[in-house]
Amino acid sequence: MSIQVENVSKFYGAHQALKSISFQVEKGTILGVLGPNGAGKSTLLKILSGYLSGEGKVVICGEQRTEENIEIKKNIGYLPEHNPLYKEMFVREYLYFVGNIHKIAKQDVEKALIKVGLLPESNKKIKELSKGYQQRVGLAAAILHDPEILILDEPTTGLDPNQLVEIRSLIAELGKDKIVLFSSHILQEVEAVCNRVLIVKEGQIVADENLETLNENQTQVIEVSFEGSVEKKSLEALENTMLVKNLGGTSWELTFDTAVDMRSKVFDFANENGLKIVQLLAKNKNLEALFTELTKS
Repeated sequence: MSIQVENVSKFYGAHQALKSISFQVEKGTILGVLGPNGAGKSTLLKILSGYLSGEGKVVICGEQRTEENIEIKKNIGYLPEHNPLYKEMFVREYLYFVGNIHKIAKQDVEKALIKVGLLPESNKKIKELSKGYQQRVGLAAAILHDPEILILDEPTTGLDPNQLVEIRSLIAELGKDKIVLFSSHILQEVEAVCNRVLIVKEGQIVADENLETLNENQTQVIEVSFEGSVEKKSLEALENTMLVKNLGGTSWELTFDTAVDMRSKVFDFANENGLKIVQLLAKNKNLEALFTELTKS
């Protein structure tokens, strides 16, 4: 079970939304797709789901996607960003309708209702549900046919904190024996759910990181402002220093090759040199720092 993407591009008229994107995903991966607005995240997921076509090659579970290859869609469950629902229908009625398209037995629909926590709401009309519960209906519809690949575009939109925990847990459980592609604007969500992340900017992949490896990164960044001038070479002499960058005036960015908290060493340096620290901020190379670094204009 895998997804292979090779040199995928997408044009909307003269605008190129995706620029020769390539990556591969294997079973058991929950892949977070991150990027600023307009980066191409939703376009990429739509192409993988089969909703849109594009240039390049997409291979799903060993079969190349073509417009004629409809069978490949049986392997995919898709929850788009704008969840399309027949809101005049009752929850159970709607899921029976979707299940019938996939030739799913009613007992399997009932299992999906329980799995996403919708059973108490199943006899209500969809339009009567909160945004969070409507998202659950969309998620239930996406997993009804037990697909090998789940594509979820902003699946936690509108959920309250308790619902977030439940849906995170469900996605993590589903990701054990499936491939899950998960798009979100909330970095904390991606860190809580995903084990790998793609960062997209202006239609290109600018980072492909294993989150466990990223979180174990030994690099530490400290921003410090002194009251008074400091020579760069003095800061470069600090233990474990990799890089010293002046941010303007008496403000400096210090990068250390260690996970040990270096703030005490910076305080000691200031004290030994008769300097006063005006501001000090530690910024380890976590997902938020990486995202900011790679996507800022």
